[in-house]
Amino acid sequence: MSSRPTVTRQEVYRWECGRRVPKLWLPYLAAALEVPLSTLEKAVALPAVTTNRKLDELLPPPLDLPVEHGPRRAIDRQAADHLLARACALRFADDVVSGKDLIGPAFRELDAAVTVMNGSRFTERVGKQLLTAVGELAQIAGWIASDAGQHRRAEETYLLGMSAARDAGDPVLTAQLAICLGYQFSNTGREAEGVELAEAALREAGPETPPRARALFWDRIAWTHTKAGDAQAAMRALGAAAEALAQHELEDEPPWVYWLSEDELRIMDARVFTELARPLRAVPILVETLAAYDTAHTREHMLYTSWLAVAYCDANEPEAAAETALRMLLASADLGSDRIRERTRVVLRKLEAHQGIPEVDAVTEVARALGVS
Repeated sequence: MSSRPTVTRQEVYRWECGRRVPKLWLPYLAAALEVPLSTLEKAVALPAVTTNRKLDELLPPPLDLPVEHGPRRAIDRQAADHLLARACALRFADDVVSGKDLIGPAFRELDAAVTVMNGSRFTERVGKQLLTAVGELAQIAGWIASDAGQHRRAEETYLLGMSAARDAGDPVLTAQLAICLGYQFSNTGREAEGVELAEAALREAGPETPPRARALFWDRIAWTHTKAGDAQAAMRALGAAAEALAQHELEDEPPWVYWLSEDELRIMDARVFTELARPLRAVPILVETLAAYDTAHTREHMLYTSWLAVAYCDANEPEAAAETALRMLLASADLGSDRIRERTRVVLRKLEAHQGIPEVDAVTEVARALGVS
């Protein structure tokens, strides 16, 4: 006589952390969630997502500046370079850590840089480097705050960074901060302001902007026009972004453009096509690009997957949309990202039009079981 398998609390924890797949338990989980067993089997057959690394592994050691009483301590270029390195490390951390998990460390880094700036003495050259470090830290901290849903804090941080970047005489960094803020405006109901700010930022950056930075700016401008409902302007901006990236060679460029590639531009193309209800153009790009996308970047991977689910809905392929949505739900349920939660709501609303189809109803039940709505 066979006995029913037992499970420990530790084993459930391993499932939740993605360390182990509950293959033996899939029939029981399907019954408990009231979803088809085949749905869960498809989900666990997907490529595994790499577990996030610890933040301490991604950041360099803290800057050693002991508190001194009396005159301000003189600091040199090495201290400024260290702060710039910490901004770079935060950007890499943001690739694999969601906003709510990273926001505390990010603002500690920014506050420390401002403290160094205000409490030290330095040469004019070092001062410009410090201002650049404050600007770069403000940019990534603002981005992280936005991902965590703290939009007012993000806006204030971007403005602080813009002030520092201007004082440093760095129009390209100033434009990056302004365009990030415009991008946030476009995603939070301030579409006209988003367009205006993004285009003003591009003008401020000037003609000497390195190609990849210019491509990034045009990419973000395309999105602001898309959210404002101006399809023609969005398509022109996408073309300008591709043209700018094609000019990229080995020129000096800001460190914050490291991630921009042809594939990332293609994904933005597909996002724009999806928002403009052109799924036949969006789906092939997303399917091809996501198949090769680094799954260690879980948040971005699942954000882009959400646009694929929406595009499938618009193409009247509800079964494919449901399978894609389920993949997103299971991989991103515990991510501390406000953008993920908002995109999940968008996908679930899209699927409502296809209620009654078994695969779609199964996604709805999984979302309910996960507490997602």
